Parts: sequence; structure tokens; C-alpha cells
Amino acid sequence: MRESTNHGMPAARIAEILRREDDFLIASHYNPDGDAIGSMAALAHMLRRMGKQVMLYNESGVPDQFGWLDMGAPCVTALDEIDSFAPRRLVVLDCGDDRRPGQEIRSLLSSVPSINIDHHLGNPQFADVNWVDSSCAATGEMVALIGRELGAVPDGPVGEALYLALVSDTGSFSYGNTTAQVLEIAADILRCGLDLGDFGPKMQNNWSLNRMQLWGRLMGAVRLSADGRIAALGISSAVLEETGTTIADAEGIINYMRRIRGVQVAVTVREHGPGRSKASLRSNGTADVQRVAAGFGGGGHRNAAGAELDMPLESAVQEILSSVSRNLALDAEGA
Repeated sequence: MRESTNHGMPAARIAEILRREDDFLIASHYNPDGDAIGSMAALAHMLRRMGKQVMLYNESGVPDQFGWLDMGAPCVTALDEIDSFAPRRLVVLDCGDDRRPGQEIRSLLSSVPSINIDHHLGNPQFADVNWVDSSCAATGEMVALIGRELGAVPDGPVGEALYLALVSDTGSFSYGNTTAQVLEIAADILRCGLDLGDFGPKMQNNWSLNRMQLWGRLMGAVRLSADGRIAALGISSAVLEETGTTIADAEGIINYMRRIRGVQVAVTVREHGPGRSKASLRSNGTADVQRVAAGFGGGGHRNAAGAELDMPLESAVQEILSSVSRNLALDAEGA
């Protein structure tokens, strides 16, 4: 039976389960960003401090750019790596649907009691216990609220992981999703001793030369359309191979595309297997990219969304651009 905790006190309800149970497997979406990785690490540390057994799972593993983060527990990329550990509760973080953590976790949902904690619009509440709140800026914000219910102090590696989650999904507190609650959580972390002079360089100054060269190639390939209101970029598997990088190395470039004067929507589309593509969309102001993503079976938020398309890269770029252009026209008519 599916249970929604969206009404009442969801953080308290989930904290109650975490106190009562043990042997947790924590998972997040493949190709994880800072919110996914930070949320996993923060919750792992909280549970380990309570004496719980914890394992982490991510199909893609921890990206090199977050290799400095203390994850709090071993992180595996395949379930056969967990040896004798038998999870009795699965916690899925930052996944807009049950496909995002990968097929192994999707299969496990049918046999292991599960909790789904997520902040994306359109989440189908696929777990046994679900807390989905699109008003939260980051899943890390939700984990922090659960931590408060558990009495967890956001110091040391807990604070560092939560801060990573928050800055990743708020553009370092510059996006419109940055609320007073987000800043209050960040302030609590700083009061508990996080040294920004130490955190900042670890977060920002850890690029490989290959990643820098990839960004040079990609920046040169950005194109504008719709009278400069849309910035688009296709990312081929070939350019990753030629630069010795992975798709994780392209993480964040879409946010720089939004900085071009006059751009309302930024779009990246990457190859995602033979004949398949994955699109990411970001917008400024009132442009609704979640509506665009939903048209392709995807989801997300008004200003940040994504979708997978069963078509090759160039075709996917054109389809997404056409849809974004139509939606910008609709927004203009409704203004």
C-alpha cells in the first residue's frame, strides 16, 4: 500500500521509520549531481551516527568532481557488490520517477519496503512511503528537515554534505527557489562549524584539464535561436571520447548558457544510448520548461526539467527547440 506523507509532518513520519528500522540501502539517480550525492552522504552519516547499518548505491558511481566528499558509507554501482548486506529498507533520494535510480533499484522496489524523498513535479510516488515536495529547493533541504527531527547536528561531514546539496540546486543561493528556510538551514550549518574557506576550493577548484578542454569545445558549440531567447547545445558521445571525459564532466554547463544576455531558456541534449537522447532544460523568469519536458514524458520544475527521447541527437535537439519555441510563444500570448 502506497503512503503519502505530504500532509501533516512528513519529516517526522520518515524520522520515525529511520529510528525504528535498520539495514538501509540509500540510492539516488544515475549521473548524480551535487544534490543527489550530498543528500545520500548526509543521510548516511546521520544514520551511522545512530548506530545503523547503511550502504549506498548509485548506478553511475560518485563523480570525480565530488571525490573529496566523505560519503559516510560504501557506495556501490551494482547490487552484487554489497556481499552479505541484506537491505531491509530502501531509501530513494532525488528521483523524479522509479526509472531514475536504474533498473536494479527499480526491481528492488517490489521486494524491499521503500521511502521516496524528492522535490520534482510529477513524481508518481512510486515507493511505499512518499514525501514529494516541489516547494523545496533541493532534496538536501528535505534531508536536513528529517535530520532536525532525528536530532542530528549538521556539523562535520553532515553539514558539508548538506551544504553541497543546497548550493548545487540553488546556484549557490542565486536561483528563485532559494527560500528563507534554505538560508536558515545553511546558517545552521555555518554555525555548526562549516569552513567556507575550505569548502569553496574543494567544490570549485578540482577540475581536470580534460574537463576544462571539454567545456571549451562545448562553449564553442552553443547556438542561439528564437531571436536569442534560446541557447542550445548538443553533446555527442564522440566529443566525450575525444576529450577523455564523461557526461559528468559536462555537469553545470547549462547554467552558464543561461548567462548569455537575452536568453530565457537553455537546452542541452546528449546522446543516451543508440538512437536515444536525454534533454535538460533550464529557464529564467516565468518560462515554464517543466511543461516542455512533460510533453516528452519527462518532468521537473518550472525552471529546471528534463526528458528522455527515443530519437538520435540531432533530431532530439530540433524537437526540443521546436517545443520550447512554441511554449515561449504561448507564454508571450498569455502575458
